Amino acid sequence: MAVQAAKNGDTVSVDYVGKLQDGTVFDTSIAAAAKAAGAYNAQRDYAPLTVKLGSGGVIKGFNDGIVGMRVGQTKDVTIPPEEGYGESQEELIINVSTEELRQAGINATIGMEVGSRSGARGKIMAVADGNVTIDFNHPLAGKTLIFTITLVSIK
Repeated sequence: MAVQAAKNGDTVSVDYVGKLQDGTVFDTSIAAAAKAAGAYNAQRDYAPLTVKLGSGGVIKGFNDGIVGMRVGQTKDVTIPPEEGYGESQEELIINVSTEELRQAGINATIGMEVGSRSGARGKIMAVADGNVTIDFNHPLAGKTLIFTITLVSIK
């Protein structure tokens, strides 16, 4: 019997470590990898990710990287921004007055996450001269992502 390769439509489970080009681990399903990278979160459940391939449940480059893999296989996949979270979009970086945020009960500080009226989440990038710069791009937009993926199972 031939060994099955993962294809779109299959439900697969994978373990993975996601890194930026500088080697920083931004996500992993493996507790030991998170601990080794100094990124361990005790509130998180570290377990293989289960996804139906081709369903849009993961970014395109991650999905495409799994297609063709066999159970037990490990490979590295480099995902450019256009197959990940897209390029950073200038129009998603906005300026608002510190007074407007103060009226909403927000004391703006760099790095703080805020929500818009539409529900979008943004990160405060700068506070200066009565203005606050907020970036509503996905935190990984514009970044090349490198995943080490191990196919655990195909259902």
